[in-house]
Amino acid sequence: MADRTTEEQITYWRAFPRERPAKVETPGPGQESVWDYPRPPRLDPVSSRLRVEFAGVTVAETARGMRVCETAGAPVYYFPPEDVKRAFLRPMSHTTLCEWKGEASYWTLSVRGREAQAVAWCYPSPFQGFEAIAGWFAFHAGRADACYVGGERATPQPGGYYGGWITSNVVGPFKGKPGTERW
Repeated sequence: MADRTTEEQITYWRAFPRERPAKVETPGPGQESVWDYPRPPRLDPVSSRLRVEFAGVTVAETARGMRVCETAGAPVYYFPPEDVKRAFLRPMSHTTLCEWKGEASYWTLSVRGREAQAVAWCYPSPFQGFEAIAGWFAFHAGRADACYVGGERATPQPGGYYGGWITSNVVGPFKGKPGTERW
């Protein structure tokens, strides 16, 4: 992959096959299956209050969030920059490329002497279809101390790579664990 141009990488990942696992959970009342999320992903407004805590401080809170829903992944929640305490964030040189959203920039969170690297990211110039979250911040539920949707504490998406937040209203299985690479 390293030898490929950015455009070749995007073409490769957009065509990458996704296998549906044999045992997809059936959603109950008020739930949705991540296997019903589309590919390419969908961007939805969020009516619930979103909150991120680290080192005993609320570092981001909004009632105007957005979420990205993609097949097999837990929703990833985005905060408008004015609802994030930017004084706690320090930019990193690390970037990644999403075939749907574009190049992501990463941020280290530093609060009260504690630090978490790559806990937040944003898309400064996202691809077409995701312009609404340009400059908005997402937070990795496994690297912050606590992330909430409404009053419910979210669980991190398995595997440590993806930043999705799992709540009681979504069912999987979720990509991220070893063996789910082709999902």
